[in-house]
Amino acid sequence: MDTPLTPPLRIGVDVGGTFTDIVVIDAASRIHAFKSPSNPADPAAGVMASVELAAGMLEVEVATLLAGTELFVHGSTIATNVLLEKKGAKVALLATEGFRDSLEIRRGIRRDVWDHRAPLPHVLVPRHRRFAVRGRMDASGNELEPIDREQVLALAVELKRQQVESVAICLLHSYKNADHEHAVASILETELPGVFICCSADISPTIGEYERSSTVVVNAYVAPRVAPYLRALEGRLAKAGLARGLLIVQSNGGASSIDDLALRPVQMVLSGPSAGAGSLRFFGSDTGSENLVCIEIGGTSCDIMVASGGDISMTEQIEIDDHHLAIPAVEILTVGAGGGTISKLDPAGMLQAGPEGAGARPGPAAYGFGGTQPTVTDAQLVLGRLRAGPYAGGAISLDMERAREAIRTVLAEPLGLSVEAAAAGIIRLVEQNILHAVERMSIERGYNPRDFTLVAAGGAGPLHGVEVGRALGCSAVYIPRLAGVFCAFGMCNADIRHDAVKAWLSDVDAPDGADAIAGQFEAMRRDAHALLSAQGFEEERMAFRQGMDLRYVGQQWTVPVETPDLEPAAIRKDFGTRYERLFGFHQPEGRIQIANLHLTSLGRIDPVRPHRARHVETVPIPVEVRPVWDERARAMLPTPVYDGRALAAGQTIMGPAVVDEDTTTILFGPGDRLRMTDAANYLVEIN
Repeated sequence: MDTPLTPPLRIGVDVGGTFTDIVVIDAASRIHAFKSPSNPADPAAGVMASVELAAGMLEVEVATLLAGTELFVHGSTIATNVLLEKKGAKVALLATEGFRDSLEIRRGIRRDVWDHRAPLPHVLVPRHRRFAVRGRMDASGNELEPIDREQVLALAVELKRQQVESVAICLLHSYKNADHEHAVASILETELPGVFICCSADISPTIGEYERSSTVVVNAYVAPRVAPYLRALEGRLAKAGLARGLLIVQSNGGASSIDDLALRPVQMVLSGPSAGAGSLRFFGSDTGSENLVCIEIGGTSCDIMVASGGDISMTEQIEIDDHHLAIPAVEILTVGAGGGTISKLDPAGMLQAGPEGAGARPGPAAYGFGGTQPTVTDAQLVLGRLRAGPYAGGAISLDMERAREAIRTVLAEPLGLSVEAAAAGIIRLVEQNILHAVERMSIERGYNPRDFTLVAAGGAGPLHGVEVGRALGCSAVYIPRLAGVFCAFGMCNADIRHDAVKAWLSDVDAPDGADAIAGQFEAMRRDAHALLSAQGFEEERMAFRQGMDLRYVGQQWTVPVETPDLEPAAIRKDFGTRYERLFGFHQPEGRIQIANLHLTSLGRIDPVRPHRARHVETVPIPVEVRPVWDERARAMLPTPVYDGRALAAGQTIMGPAVVDEDTTTILFGPGDRLRMTDAANYLVEIN
């Protein structure tokens, strides 16, 4: 390496389905990005392999690299994978007497409300491991009936007999008063040493019995699998030379310590994809727009998020594999449309793409690891958009003949098409799936995509971004030079974040309501301040944002609204604006009810400093011209190919063209104009 690393360093590692991405940034804001194959059987080994790869490429010892690192942030799909693969702990649920079955009843929620014959989704806790607990709180948190200690002791004996690994406790109205839950937990901790125990009031203290029980059950289900992984990885990194504690990205886009997340691993279900929020904030100024919709496409899926007016869209309710979770999270829509997405013919002979993926092993047919099913990567290779040969530092090598053979035998011959036409059909179908997903995240939420710049990220995103942007009516598509390691880079920009929730059922216009709410927020702020202080943050590096879950009286669902001004008139205005954007109308004189108060506390990490690159006026020279499929011409056209590493700020290229970058490939069509931005990223102005 020509220029030595200048410590202190920060490292972000994102474990994906196909690759593990690692970004190393030094004190001079020099950024180094690398990819290594993921190890699904042992994700921790995959992380260590990526660190070893980075150290080798940077020509330093692993111990030297880690010793100079002050911030090591990791995004992991382990909690999500445990949930999706049904490999979690043997869980028991303790609920208030009369509410034993609320987890399975799900408040009657169905994907299709008209289909009453479809079976309800799988329940993580079968009925024989759901137990009723005597004792009752009222809606105001007053005790109506005390906990029966002898009954809880008897339940402990039964739980021990059933050899449960973890216990979830969700008692009625614990969001107002958690004393009963904590009393039960205290008894069980004494009687069941080694069993993981968690209370809904500590995980998700919100109104809604089903959502709280579902959230705490998922937390209990994944914790005994996630916590050992986190501890083991932290230990391996410490042994290898990391002096600072490992940080993990949460679903809310912020980072937190292992000590915190080992107790609340449900907060990790969107770890990884949510880190893209950090990259969106970083690249926002370079795009020239505050309205961004991002498609981050990797080997397995496409993750979509929206930033409006510079603020990332957040949600308080997410759904993972039919499990409803009441946790703060970056609002992300995920569809099965990645480089490894498998294409096949359905029983009627129609072309189908996804949602199944080929994963890291065997991967696409072109990888040569034993895969025989055609994938999106195989199609892009056949269409000339990807070059044959080694990628990711030689970790994989794309074989054209294997890709053509897979598409020919599985799709082209049965359909009576050429291999190129079948490959183009795969891409067309996948891009339609991405388009519809983006419309769900934009149009269905009251946003006009024409007012947004599309950000194409991920290793595969820039191959699809321009065509998807064209179909949406976007005027431009922005592609970061670090698109292929978008989430790993975002981790290096993630602040420490804590979210506090307080149930608060009252009208916005209640007498003295503003003063009472201000007092509650002040109490929450004091707790958050103490927490951040304990983590080493000074006052000037703390930030707090307050909001509410609001609804019209009589409605079941709430709308989260940021409320910096607590006066009723201001809250009404903010709520009305948000409600009208979502639903097309609002009730100016309607009675508005507060369900929950939210406080987000941030420990600010010094942001990576963006560089303003030196402008050049020279005309870029392509490194080769090769046949590439043009969708509008429906033919292979001679297309110039450029080396992205040789492009500089201020240069422009007219399409059609392909740009090969270290971690991604960019495609744009005839009449499109690529302009290198001030920070030497890519902005494609769509024709």
